[in-house]
Amino acid sequence: MGDPGGVKKVLVVGGIGITTCLGFVALLFVGTLAAAGSLAGGAAGGAVALAKGAVPAQYQALVQKWGNLCPAINPALLAAQLYQESGFNPKAQSPAAAQGIAQFIPGTWATHGIDGNKDGVRDVWDPQDAIPSAAYYDCELAKYVKDAPGDPTHNMLAAYNAGPYAVIKYGGVPPYSETQNYVKTITDLSESFARPVTRVEPSQQAAQAIQYAQQKLGTPYLWGGTGTAEQGGRFDCSGLTQAAYRTAGIELPRVANDQYNAGPHPSRDELLPGDLVFFSDDLTNSRAIRHVGIYVGGGYMIDAPRPGAVVRFSKMDTPDYFGATRVTAAGAEALPTAPAEEQTEEQTEEQAEEQAEEQAEEQTEEQTEEQAEPGEGPEGAAEAEPGEEARREEPATPEGRSDEAGGPLVSRAPAS
Repeated sequence: MGDPGGVKKVLVVGGIGITTCLGFVALLFVGTLAAAGSLAGGAAGGAVALAKGAVPAQYQALVQKWGNLCPAINPALLAAQLYQESGFNPKAQSPAAAQGIAQFIPGTWATHGIDGNKDGVRDVWDPQDAIPSAAYYDCELAKYVKDAPGDPTHNMLAAYNAGPYAVIKYGGVPPYSETQNYVKTITDLSESFARPVTRVEPSQQAAQAIQYAQQKLGTPYLWGGTGTAEQGGRFDCSGLTQAAYRTAGIELPRVANDQYNAGPHPSRDELLPGDLVFFSDDLTNSRAIRHVGIYVGGGYMIDAPRPGAVVRFSKMDTPDYFGATRVTAAGAEALPTAPAEEQTEEQTEEQAEEQAEEQAEEQTEEQTEEQAEPGEGPEGAAEAEPGEEARREEPATPEGRSDEAGGPLVSRAPAS
């Protein structure tokens, strides 16, 4: 995707000059990144806790409890498996007849399903049974392959994918590309579900992503926009962040709630330029995330906020702030992706006309919002107004939801 000309270029929208403020962001980035040298740390021991909101609230206690069933698993690993299989959708069903939040096929469920909530029924569609059964099945597989050389967790995941006989036969993870990829995917993905126990290491791709986003300042918002020529180079919120990180060699999922799982989650006081920052009306559930921006430092982000607005600097500290993700190549690569037709939705002519009318009506208001108070932020930054967090919102479809079922498409069924 081609970038505009010089980085120092001044964009003019509605008669208002919007400087890209490269110097401002560069200073923030260099200063914050330098300070981060003392923040990065290695892994620490101890129990694994789940990252804030990464698992929907109604399942968090189950995943935390049953994720400690045996040494081969932990809550973040169990969460990664559930997310990979169904996107935490208890009604998911695959063409291969895999069922429920843990995607058990009937034969595997008949053998390994347990009555997790002790109500006398083993129900594959009930997460109170299916999540404990997933943990139980993992631990049973770990027992089968406990004498195989290598990492016990990797061997358990390999047995889940290829069957325990293959792990025993090859003395560890078998030389099957699908199995090796599955082990790496779940291991990498689990990092985005674990609450960090040390400072999160700085991103190597952040500067390139920020530079791209700066060059798009002043670009009109488009629902479903990913910056293509056919769309006039316009974006919605996750389209902008996806395009920005694509220029840095990282392919993010299409929608905001899936982008949240593209890496570990720094706390608010650990944010660095380039981190993705997320917003939601439900602060307990990452699947309800509806907006994303790119943090640039000083409490500001670059985002594509809503129809009628433009890509701009905005203050990020609003009541609907959910959390942040420090994007990593491994984390992004591990995410399941749905077909494009599942992720975006074409606008009807009526929707397009309504959006055009709304943009025209809001243009005057938007020009006022684009002007920051002197000395309070980068030139072109937008002040948050009362109720701004409610307007900083993408339509329910496609933005802020990965699909109507509540998550990415299922990837595969557990091997029996």
